[in-house]
Amino acid sequence: MAIQDGSGEDALVVLCTVPVGQSDSIAHTIVDERLCACVNVAPSIRSFYRWKGEVETAAEELLVVKTTAGAFELLRDRLVELHPYDVPEVIAVSVAAGLPAYLSWVVDSVRP
Repeated sequence: MAIQDGSGEDALVVLCTVPVGQSDSIAHTIVDERLCACVNVAPSIRSFYRWKGEVETAAEELLVVKTTAGAFELLRDRLVELHPYDVPEVIAVSVAAGLPAYLSWVVDSVRP
């Protein structure tokens, strides 16, 4: 079960890999549009995956996005729209615990 900030909003961490060089634009857009409170960019990751029957390798960056359950669908749809991949990774993980003040800030930052 996800932890709530006291307002009833569940905090989520969303993971999304992106091609090198595209993380800043995507991160800035989703923060600016208040779909999330914060995006951390982990540079220089290598991904190995199966695509169309072949094992592929890609140089990518990982977006670690802090948002709420209520904003997830809009965030997911926007990431798909901004992303160059046919099937981008968009995985939401519930926050089990956290600093209450931080979780409140996440919720307040996502609200319009």
